[in-house]
Amino acid sequence: MGTKIDAGDIAKPFREEVKKRVAQLIESGIEAPLLVGLLANQDPAAKKYAEWTGRACRADGLRYELRELPDPIDVEAALHTANQDPKVHGIIVYYPIFGQVQSFSGASQDDYLRDSVSWRCDVEGLCHSYRTNLYRNVRYVEEDRGGRSFDVPKKCLLPCTALSVVKILEQCPGCYDRSQAVGRHMEGKVVTILNRSEIVGRPLAAMLANDGADVYSVDIDSIYLFRGGRLYKVDQDETPESCVRKSSVVITGVPTKAYRLNTEWIQPKTTIVNVSSFKNVDEEALLKLPGVTYVPMVGKVTVAMLERNLMRLFDNFHHPKLQLPTPPRLRLEDGEVEDGGRGSRVRNALQVYTALVSTVAVGLLLARKK
Repeated sequence: MGTKIDAGDIAKPFREEVKKRVAQLIESGIEAPLLVGLLANQDPAAKKYAEWTGRACRADGLRYELRELPDPIDVEAALHTANQDPKVHGIIVYYPIFGQVQSFSGASQDDYLRDSVSWRCDVEGLCHSYRTNLYRNVRYVEEDRGGRSFDVPKKCLLPCTALSVVKILEQCPGCYDRSQAVGRHMEGKVVTILNRSEIVGRPLAAMLANDGADVYSVDIDSIYLFRGGRLYKVDQDETPESCVRKSSVVITGVPTKAYRLNTEWIQPKTTIVNVSSFKNVDEEALLKLPGVTYVPMVGKVTVAMLERNLMRLFDNFHHPKLQLPTPPRLRLEDGEVEDGGRGSRVRNALQVYTALVSTVAVGLLLARKK
């Protein structure tokens, strides 16, 4: 018989750690981090996720503010406002908003919004900076946008839902081998992911491949193999069935009620994680297979990863100890006010240059007179 795992048990220690950190901040006289959610659709799953997020944050001592927008066209302005607000430490946008509607930038409007979230506030880890680092297997941010190096490299954020699956697999028997070096924890494992969305399927495939697994990424009309930081087109005779049959881990994320994974393809002792909001597998038939491990939902762990990412953003970029003092402002003789930082250094350099040029010019005139 198979084993069914409650994701809430996996989420609990992560949320307890967040509670502990928040309590420490408050004891030090520092307000809890603030997460702002932007909701501009009537999608039931998005609204439910927003409710879960708010409930979990408040239960764990975090501050949460949901900003509901009646017109989706207002999301970009609201996002810009939140990005620029120093009191906001994390931002989550509840998709879909426009779906695949094209934007002026050329990508879909939702993709454009996703990339517009500041990397200092992106709790979902889905903006361009974090996605690029994920696909290049870069695990730390070493400098800010101005090219200035951080004293201590900052750990990159990873997409919440994909990260929740990784944390679940770490707790499932036989999936992760922590005795191996980083990048080899899933070496020798074969994984099939039935989804290649930019939110879950693709980043998850990259993360598991970065940990050493061979990952078959199955979508409606194609199958690719993620291996060692590269993407390969599989042979024409490769099918979803052949991929699942050779896999010890199967992730289902098909966003439709009608889809069911054929349990006859699943081998004994396989781990199956359902990421979809719909049940992609016949649970009763699945649990009859010997040694199977089944996780029917990941939502509670996803919310825990969201909180964890918020704390990481706060520690990386927003903690009061990281805020540099304002450079002194100098008052010049003509009444102009100038900062004591880069502006003063540039002015000093110009003054030195002007004096040097003047000295050379005078010297040349004197030499000619002689």
